[in-house]
Amino acid sequence: MALRLITAGESHGPGLTCIVEGLPAGLEVRPQDLNEDMARRQLGHGRGGRMKIERDTAEVTGGIRHGRTLGGPIALQVANRDYANWEERMSPWPVAEAVAEVHLPRPGHADLVGTQKYKQSDVRNILERASARETAARVAGGALCKAFLGALGVVVHSHVLQIASVQAPAGERQLTAEDFAQVDSSPVRCLDGEASKRMVQEIDQLRKANESLGGVFEVQAFGLLPGLGSHVSWEERLDGRLAMAICSIQAIKGFAVGDGFTIAGLPGSEAHDEIFFSPARGYYRETNRAGGLEGGMTTGCPLIVRGAMKPLPTLTKPLRSVDIDTHEPAQALRERTDSCTVPAAGVVAEAMVALVLADAYRRKFGGDHIDDVLQAVRAYEERIGWQI
Repeated sequence: MALRLITAGESHGPGLTCIVEGLPAGLEVRPQDLNEDMARRQLGHGRGGRMKIERDTAEVTGGIRHGRTLGGPIALQVANRDYANWEERMSPWPVAEAVAEVHLPRPGHADLVGTQKYKQSDVRNILERASARETAARVAGGALCKAFLGALGVVVHSHVLQIASVQAPAGERQLTAEDFAQVDSSPVRCLDGEASKRMVQEIDQLRKANESLGGVFEVQAFGLLPGLGSHVSWEERLDGRLAMAICSIQAIKGFAVGDGFTIAGLPGSEAHDEIFFSPARGYYRETNRAGGLEGGMTTGCPLIVRGAMKPLPTLTKPLRSVDIDTHEPAQALRERTDSCTVPAAGVVAEAMVALVLADAYRRKFGGDHIDDVLQAVRAYEERIGWQI
């Protein structure tokens, strides 16, 4: 049984829709499970004016009754409060007055290629769906996946490692789930206090220079069983599924599992995680350079993945472009924008990692009711002698 998430909606349209299909019946879900992550997605120093308008919450319109999933598709709605300012320009139906088209594609955005591919003369018909506003719906759906994983003892967290030229120092020990308790209290969601201050300064400095900023975030998942995913097919390798999930987030240009790019420059003796066994612990590792994945499968160590985000393509001082109507040189579209969304991207990545992991559990253990899933998981733990 597979898990599926699909979204619909445009950045300034009436709202966003998310449908999650494949969760078992009987799973307890609370409103705060959805809305806490929706609010966390709006955090971060460097956000623009849109976040002062939107106060995202998810309304359940199907699939949940009295706080329990019913086993069918779950439908969620996220309203766009800003639609009130765009109602004529983004109405689903024809309007009385002509609406001016947008002909100024932004370098680094889907604008130009999208108009070519979908035979559009108005860039807005592309940019509205390509916008990262769509991730609000993903976070709502990902929160359902987190609730499912939570019932299995799995938690997913994220933090920021780098913004522009400022990098947090490498930790001397492996993180635990408890280390993330206060991550959202940082204005950039960075675990290192001194690096957090320098990241804020970097954002302020480059924002004044009309620049946008990218960076690197990390997602870690704790409590996973070994053996999720598979080595038998490229389509079933979990690292491949995670790469697709993270790189599907708008503006993400790089992906790594564990110490991926670092160990590429190390000899083999320093790159792998040696295996040990004790009657009390069973099989275990003292390092986790592989990021909790070997051969496309989870090892039982914390899952660690990273995403590299490019600077946002909408700039307050626009780059050079071409008017797609006249073909004359022009400045790219200038629209309200954030200067840095790396902290928010980490929250979106949590949702995508949760989706992939929840799907992996559904594929491996099936079950029409959450109790069936838990029973299957316990049987597997007993068979492999798994000890947390």
